[in-house]
Amino acid sequence: MRRVILIVLDSVGVGAMPDAADYGDQGSNTLGNVAEATGGLNLPNLAELGLGNIIPVKGVPAVPAPRGAWGKMAEASKGKDTTTGHWEIAGLQLQEPFPTYPEGFPADVLGAFCTAIGVEDVLGNKPASGTAIIEELGSEHMRTGYPIVYTSADSVFQIAAHEDVVSIDTLYDWCETARNQLQGEHAVGRVIARPFVGEPGSFQRTSRRRDFSLAPTGTTILDTLVEQDIPVLGVGKIWDIFAGRGISEKLKTKNNMDTVDKTLQFMHSSPAPSLIFANLVDFDMLWGHRNDPHNYGRGLEEFDQRLPEIFEAMKPADVLIILADHGCDPTTSSTDHSREYVPLLVFGDQIQSVDLGVRSTFADVAKTLAEIFAVGARVHGTSFWTDVQKG
Repeated sequence: MRRVILIVLDSVGVGAMPDAADYGDQGSNTLGNVAEATGGLNLPNLAELGLGNIIPVKGVPAVPAPRGAWGKMAEASKGKDTTTGHWEIAGLQLQEPFPTYPEGFPADVLGAFCTAIGVEDVLGNKPASGTAIIEELGSEHMRTGYPIVYTSADSVFQIAAHEDVVSIDTLYDWCETARNQLQGEHAVGRVIARPFVGEPGSFQRTSRRRDFSLAPTGTTILDTLVEQDIPVLGVGKIWDIFAGRGISEKLKTKNNMDTVDKTLQFMHSSPAPSLIFANLVDFDMLWGHRNDPHNYGRGLEEFDQRLPEIFEAMKPADVLIILADHGCDPTTSSTDHSREYVPLLVFGDQIQSVDLGVRSTFADVAKTLAEIFAVGARVHGTSFWTDVQKG
């Protein structure tokens, strides 16, 4: 009768993986480089859990006996995007990466999309920063009504539209259409609605972003838990990442601190057993992709300050797992995700202080969840549950 609170610090990687050069990410170390760029991080609660024991982090000491278990995990799947990372956390490894479009999307793909939504053309059709492309093309979009379509180094089909020109419901409908069309060889990981507001020269993206993910291509631990009548409670973009599959209930969020608030809301109301699965997206969306290490560091410190509330809300049998899904080092020239190890911190009244070492796959989390909840799950990974239990 346990509850597990699984919190993904989106993009908080802890150093380049051995194959990082294959992805153009050699030298990436999101957490370590943010700490260096900001003169050191003040993360006393994460330090107590063992964060500074995973890798050297300026300002975050390694402690002799952390309050829980610590380690880091390698990504076994091919890729470095949000969907791949979360699916692997849930026990599903991808042998082939999602398709990417460094030269833009093929004419036949865009032609079919335009026909389906009833427009003559799209703007953009290239890899771009989301903030940069709306500054570049926002005025033309407002004049023509054509959607701004763009991608990145990740497997995404992004549609930007001004909320005064295209209603949010219409933008979501366009994304649903694209999601239904982008299958087979063009099955991108995510179609993303990117609404914005404002006037030329001062456009701003809004919080009504929505991700339309490909449904998982295999069984995840979330599927198994729901089949066994164990609630899976998604906070933030979790529902979007799994296309709603394996999620019993969801709470939408506006930002990192709202995500912490909604996580606490579930912690105060959810039954045991249950899984609370949350994603703090601001690290990635607001600061990683925008090469903003200083606000990235402040965001980490804000989350650290909220940890005592989470500790206080935990019941004696609860287990807290904090991890990430990939890197997004804001100190490098790239604005895209980075192929990195991710941290693993495990805490609870019944969790001992132990070094979990380097795990070979994020899926070890899924296998551990299967053992915690005593469900048979067809997922990859090796459980660390026996290792972390006291006694």
